[in-house]
Amino acid sequence: MFHPVLAEMTDSAGLQFVSPYAFEAMQKVDVVRLAALSGPELRLLLPCLVRMALCAPADQSQSWAEDKKQILRLLSGVEAVNSIVALLSVDFHALEQDARKEQQLRHKAGGSNGESILVSQLQHGLTLEFEHSDPLRRLRLTLSELLAIMNKVADSNGEFFLKSSELFESPVYLEEVADVLCILQAELPSLLPIVDVAEALLHVRNGDWFLCLLVANVPDSFNEVCRGLIKNGERQDEESIGGRRRTEALRQLCQMNPSQALNIRAMVVEECHLPGLGVALTLDYKPDTADEAVSPLVSYVSGLLLGTNTKVRTWFSMFIRNGQQRKRESSSVLWQMRRQLLLELVAILPRSCSSRVPNDSNMEDSSSGYSGLREEHVVKASALLRLYCALMGIAGLRPTDEEAEQLLQLMTSRPPATPAGVRFVSLSFCKLLAFPTLVSTPEQEQLMVIWLSWMIKEEEYFESAAGVSASFGEMLLLVAMYFHSNQLTSIIELVCATLGMKIAIKPSSLSKMKTIFTQEIFTEQVVTAHAVRVAVTNNLSANITGFLPIHCIYQLLRSRAFTKHKVSIKDWIYHQLCETTTPLHTQLLPLIDAYINSILTPASKANPEATNQPITEQEILNVFQSSAAGGEGGRGGRQGYSITSQLLILYYILTYEENLLASTKQLALMQKKPKSYSAALMDQIPIKYLVTRAHGLQQELGVLHAALLRLLATNYPHLCLVEDWMCEEEVTGTLPLLRRTILDKDTCRYTQSQLHQAFQKLPSSSPRLMRILDHLTLSPSDLISYAEPLTASMGLLLESTVPRPRRILQTLNKLWLGLNTVMPRRLWVMTVNALQPSAKGLIQQKYSQNDLMVDPLIVLRCDPRVYRCPPLMDIVLHMLNGYLLASKAYLQCHMKETAEFDRQSQTISNLGLTGQPDTPEVTREELKNALLAAQDSAAVQLLLEVCLPTSSEQQQLGAGNTESLLQSMRAPPGKWKTPGARPEVLVADEEMEVVGGGEEEEGGLLSNLREVQCLICCLLHQMFIADPNIAKLVHFQGYPQALLPLTVAGIPSIHICLDFIPELLAQPQLEKQIFAIQLLSHLCTQYALPKSISVARLAISVMGTLLTVLTRAKRFTFFMPTLPCLVAFCQAFPPLYDDVAALLVQVGQVCASDVASKARDIDPIITRLQYLKAKPQDVLLPGGDSSKQSVPQRTTEELGGTDPDVQLCYRVEATFMDIISSSLHGI
Repeated sequence: MFHPVLAEMTDSAGLQFVSPYAFEAMQKVDVVRLAALSGPELRLLLPCLVRMALCAPADQSQSWAEDKKQILRLLSGVEAVNSIVALLSVDFHALEQDARKEQQLRHKAGGSNGESILVSQLQHGLTLEFEHSDPLRRLRLTLSELLAIMNKVADSNGEFFLKSSELFESPVYLEEVADVLCILQAELPSLLPIVDVAEALLHVRNGDWFLCLLVANVPDSFNEVCRGLIKNGERQDEESIGGRRRTEALRQLCQMNPSQALNIRAMVVEECHLPGLGVALTLDYKPDTADEAVSPLVSYVSGLLLGTNTKVRTWFSMFIRNGQQRKRESSSVLWQMRRQLLLELVAILPRSCSSRVPNDSNMEDSSSGYSGLREEHVVKASALLRLYCALMGIAGLRPTDEEAEQLLQLMTSRPPATPAGVRFVSLSFCKLLAFPTLVSTPEQEQLMVIWLSWMIKEEEYFESAAGVSASFGEMLLLVAMYFHSNQLTSIIELVCATLGMKIAIKPSSLSKMKTIFTQEIFTEQVVTAHAVRVAVTNNLSANITGFLPIHCIYQLLRSRAFTKHKVSIKDWIYHQLCETTTPLHTQLLPLIDAYINSILTPASKANPEATNQPITEQEILNVFQSSAAGGEGGRGGRQGYSITSQLLILYYILTYEENLLASTKQLALMQKKPKSYSAALMDQIPIKYLVTRAHGLQQELGVLHAALLRLLATNYPHLCLVEDWMCEEEVTGTLPLLRRTILDKDTCRYTQSQLHQAFQKLPSSSPRLMRILDHLTLSPSDLISYAEPLTASMGLLLESTVPRPRRILQTLNKLWLGLNTVMPRRLWVMTVNALQPSAKGLIQQKYSQNDLMVDPLIVLRCDPRVYRCPPLMDIVLHMLNGYLLASKAYLQCHMKETAEFDRQSQTISNLGLTGQPDTPEVTREELKNALLAAQDSAAVQLLLEVCLPTSSEQQQLGAGNTESLLQSMRAPPGKWKTPGARPEVLVADEEMEVVGGGEEEEGGLLSNLREVQCLICCLLHQMFIADPNIAKLVHFQGYPQALLPLTVAGIPSIHICLDFIPELLAQPQLEKQIFAIQLLSHLCTQYALPKSISVARLAISVMGTLLTVLTRAKRFTFFMPTLPCLVAFCQAFPPLYDDVAALLVQVGQVCASDVASKARDIDPIITRLQYLKAKPQDVLLPGGDSSKQSVPQRTTEELGGTDPDVQLCYRVEATFMDIISSSLHGI
């Protein structure tokens, strides 16, 4: 609380103000307290008390009646009460009328003091008139004078003036005038608003005293008056007399009502007016319970300068700057504040500290005269340091010599080893860097050097004793490294971040500190050697703030200090990566990147061996030797490393390999080839499992998850298949998770050996096997232990003696896909080896991951029975697609690894020889692309071959069933889904067939062959979309014509063939031209597009051209298979009928002329063709059927015996009739 103070202003000297006790009694109408007041104190409150006693109360309660009696008894002995009662007896209504008339008169007169309605001509001075007047005239005199002041204030436009008024200055009549003033304001509130009256009182002498009495007699108006005065106040109160008077008046009001002082201070900050008042109120404030940590003044000023409100910060900073421009005045609030802060600073300084530095420079021991800072003062000392930093750096305070000396003594004091002590040392160190001008004499510089040496020695003890991970030792190292690398801007950022404020520090001001650091305290070699010995941060995460060893190591790596001084940092980085947890610390990824750069790039060209050592393969394997890493090669073991450490090591390996490939050219020029990590190591790292885990920790891992995905997509594209991500949602999504949560815990009651036995005892164990597979509804990571028996027993399901319900195979397929989300690479190798064909007496070859990447087609060298087992075929196709992508990445990596070194060796070998240039890189690229294209096209051709039915299937399916695939796939929309659908959605009833039997329902589409064809078409569709050149290459190679209906109907992306069919038609090989026209006929039927009709016109034109250039034998070979394609052209595009008819007539004429030249007697076919072309509608029979029966029919034997031209003539006629028939049926 505020102690009662009888404040004395220059114009209120000797006057008694209302005490806080009296004001509180008035506020609460506490009769007991009022009765305890002395006579002089009670005299000040008489106007309110008399009105309270005489006026009719709103409170009619008995208690108030008793209180009112007490007040009357209290007033009965006071003589001045009579005069106040007389004042209350006048006609205030008439008085108000006169006052308003006078205001109007003055307004018309322009504010000049002319005639007054309230007061007639005065015979004597205002004071004498007041003395000899009756109560009414006293009221009129005071009201006239007050209205005159108020009018002048309104007309002053904010300029302050001091009105000389005899009435308000005479000490004899002050109390009577105050009584009149209070009665007037109480009885005429609309004429005299209390805020306006308060504003007017600031312009007369003793105004603050009158104001306090006025507010004390109307205690409810306290906040209203204060807010009004603050709003009308100056932004900088100490700049003018008016501002200082306003501040003192408000200060007196707050001393009268100390409970509201902090609220008034808050109003000051809110309005950004009267900064001196806020400081003055803080200086006056004396809390009931003293806070030992931080004083109210430090808290208040720190809040203004370090808060988030820029407007407040600028406003208060201007107060500090302007206050320094005036001469030092003891009455200035700013100097009072500075004096108080200095007293608080001196009070917490260690007693034995002095500005004199002893000659003995060994001052580490406390016996040297440097006693430490007391523990209870550490927090207060830190707050004071931050405040002085804000005052000097933000507000521009220029410390006096005394302030600078005491500040340096505080900064170089030695706190106890506590977290607060660590914080204090960090702040002191940063303040030295921010304001090096505090060190001005050699003695002070010596003191600073000794203190810095003490910091270096005690850093390790402080860290262990205080129990904090971020000590000031790391900051010292970091600053030293920045000085050595001349990164002064980084030092400034570090200082501002530690102090928690933005300070304008000139880099040139750090030159003295740079010299001390780099030459006296921290040479670069000392920095490097010291950094390696710093312990790693245990459980490093983003939750640990401050400056850590990792920051220092990172900067030293960037400056290449370790390699320059041949200091090994590998072990430190490895141990720090192993000591991490979530959330991920933001400095870890930059640290790894800088470390990798220091491994691959020498510090200088002159010394190419000056590089750091990479982490060894055994150390990497140790991180993954835990059960959490069992996904793709982990062998189980201790739970020693967190998922964060494993992900960071994975990021290190992938980034290292990527940067190694990117730096091949530079490394080759330096004849340096760093070691790459072996494929065996990569096979044992559960890459997909770790990335899946990272997907669920995206919030905690920050940018690491995105970085891993980028590296994975670049280096391991086969682990980033879109289909895999979609399947992963089905396996690891919300519904599977709920299912695993709700189901009984005994879902895992079956062991791996039981699963293996169930497979071995087929077919008798089929029901048991189905139960086991159904109960394996585990999370993918829990399913890892079952991978071996699941994959090893796949071949048993292909045995002809084993009945294989579709449900078992589909369940196996789902389990395989679940495992594929966590251990794809290892699973693929196991599956490929398990599905190899079994040959009696031969040992099956076991393929490795590298074998399959070099030759992905090994995947298709599986047991032929897999080709008619859709669930297993789906798995094979999935692996084939993955290994094709893996092979591309493998070859690209291999080419980058060897290209530059091969070129370098070639250059050396050709040195001095002419005519032997280096192997062109473009040739290597073309060879790689050719190999990949051949690989992809071979895979496509093999898959298309699988789609062909075997001889036994052809017998079962019946003749022409494959040809009718196009129509059948269109016909039943309810049974056939999109080619990208899973096989299980293609079958209406999964128990309808036995997988190995190859049986289908009569007339239906449900067969193993059809389902396998659909799966293959789905994969080919994806391959064609990914690389359209594969589609072009395959169709230039060609494939059986019987597959065209399947490929056109089952591969949606095959329409891209329309782009290159003209090029295919231009090929010299007749077979390619025939295949192009056959393919085009199916495409026109499937895709009746504008582009299709233009290509069809081109094909007809090419056929007409070829008719004129082909020999007789080639003509027969070409036109016999292509003429039926014209039917499809006309059916898809009727406008082509005229061109097709002309071509057919032309072909018929050529063939007939050849026949006629041999004098062969044949039907007059040309005449019939001309007739059919001219009048096709006349060939209809009366029954409406086509007239094919009217054409002389030839038996097969007759046609077989004729020559090619005759056969071709009849083929032309048959084509004509088919076109007419299809067009008439369409009508």
